[in-house]
Amino acid sequence: MAMTMTQKILAAHAGLESVTAGQLIKAKLDLVLANDITGPVAINEFDKAGFSSVSNDARIALVMDHFAPNKDIKSAESCKKCRSFAKRFGIESFYDVGEMGVEHALIPEKGLIAPGEAAIGADSHTCTYGALGAFSTGVGSTDMAAGMATGEAWFKVPSAIKVNLTGSLQKYVSGKDVILHLIGMIGVDGALYQSLEFTGEGVKSLTMSDRLTICNMAIEAGAKNGIFPVDDITREYMAGRCERSWTAFEADADAPYTRVIDIDLSGVPCTVAYPHLPENTHPADEGAGIEIDQVVIGSCTNGNLEDMAAAAAILHGRHVKKGLRAIVIPATPKIYMECVERGYVKTFMEAGCIVSTPTCGPCLGGHMGILAAGERAVATTNRNFVGRMGHVESEVYLASPVVAAASAVTGHISHPKEVESE
Repeated sequence: MAMTMTQKILAAHAGLESVTAGQLIKAKLDLVLANDITGPVAINEFDKAGFSSVSNDARIALVMDHFAPNKDIKSAESCKKCRSFAKRFGIESFYDVGEMGVEHALIPEKGLIAPGEAAIGADSHTCTYGALGAFSTGVGSTDMAAGMATGEAWFKVPSAIKVNLTGSLQKYVSGKDVILHLIGMIGVDGALYQSLEFTGEGVKSLTMSDRLTICNMAIEAGAKNGIFPVDDITREYMAGRCERSWTAFEADADAPYTRVIDIDLSGVPCTVAYPHLPENTHPADEGAGIEIDQVVIGSCTNGNLEDMAAAAAILHGRHVKKGLRAIVIPATPKIYMECVERGYVKTFMEAGCIVSTPTCGPCLGGHMGILAAGERAVATTNRNFVGRMGHVESEVYLASPVVAAASAVTGHISHPKEVESE
């Protein structure tokens, strides 16, 4: 029976020769992940259910990234609960201040997930790891608790949409633009509980950072997961990160898809998602009349080294517009250190930005950049719902690092060519 890439991974983890869309299966897990918001809820459910042990302490990860360093007593108590749980069961993959990074950047960086593996996380953007050819998806905290205790989870096998990529990206265009372009095409429910499977000749022109960003935002199209084929770029990324063996799965040539979407990468423009949905997309060069108050460059979507380099290239020798706040958040300590060594931090600060410790912070309206009523932000984050970054009367415009950096210089939504031509 022909299967998609996702279906093959799920079949292997369920111990079945094949699976079909809509089938209910119980699959073994290679990684179970939670953060300082979802972790405490999962731990409460774990204890409430009477579990006294975890299935595999080496395959559980707890990352304190949303409100750490703790912003108040409630967040301190949440992190303490996770810290105590990690000590109780000897969980080594516990990342706190000094070690923690934004979870969906830290997990791939640490080699905690590999091609062909299956992961769940009590965070919707767990689908990021499909960039490595893994099946990964977000779940609720109750499923997270069961996953920690049993090492398994129930799934309804998703059907799939094939996204056929051709061509290569233009200057200034990145994976963020590709996924915003796709969401603009199909809408925020266009892939509801389906797998977005990216394929085609255009895949080889996308960096791992591009792929991580694209899969991270698969959920913003309603997808169960996003996934890329395993190729030389994947293998190069995994080299030195993961010593255990892993398996690369490929979709069958006659795999069933509900639809095929063709995207010529050379025709994708620098794209911005206007409030209040990621599907409300517009070309960046149409935003000259939209003045902004804040720029955020970072998050699990665009906090990788490649993102920092792209933003630094735009900001080098330039300055943030007077009165505008620009916040840069490298996604992990390793990325932060590399930014220091390469001079990016100096570039950012000379340009008038502030550089933060790795944190989700402003992305979810947590801390480190909350918006007041009537304020607008351009952010490289992944959601722009009402009140997402603060007051319900604030606005968030989603964009790539180069668009965000250019907008910080001009004070309005800008295509990077606007500042580079000066």
